[in-house]
Amino acid sequence: MDTGAALPVVFVGAGLVLGGLVLGYIYLSYQKQLNDENNRIKQLRAQKTELQQIKQQVEAFENQKKILQTRVATIEKLQRDRTGGQELLDMVANTVSRTENLWLTDLERKGNSLTIQGEAASITSVANFITAMKRSGYFQKVEIKESKQDSKNTAVQTFIFELDAEIGQPAEGSGPATPASATGRPAVPARKG
Repeated sequence: MDTGAALPVVFVGAGLVLGGLVLGYIYLSYQKQLNDENNRIKQLRAQKTELQQIKQQVEAFENQKKILQTRVATIEKLQRDRTGGQELLDMVANTVSRTENLWLTDLERKGNSLTIQGEAASITSVANFITAMKRSGYFQKVEIKESKQDSKNTAVQTFIFELDAEIGQPAEGSGPATPASATGRPAVPARKG
């Protein structure tokens, strides 16, 4: 056998084996990277699905929060605007009871607007009544619409008045007074003269 002719065959064979090993290693290395990347893609897709579910939950909570905030705001507005008939009468009565020589003849409420008609022994009593309403904290924008001497009743000098006011919220610490005021006057005043 010719060793000179066999030597190149051995080198070629060794080169092929070595090349096959290198290619096999590269293939296995790329295959491992591909498997790792596929596993990472699966994990990221699972995270994406989980995050989408969390996002949907957050959006649902945000919508529910908006609905609840609207409800709370509505309830708070109703609480602020709520002034029952008895409470309104107490507010007016407590204000009238602080004014001498004045009595009311009509009281009309539309929403938060209040129209009051009455009679007084003097213009000063009407002015004192308006001042008492403003100071009470229950009424805002108290405006006199009309005040004139009663021409029908000539025996006693009286003044007829009409005023408008807006029902407001009492200031902190000045809640509605009890039915009898601190001076012991009745809550619903009788005609004073």
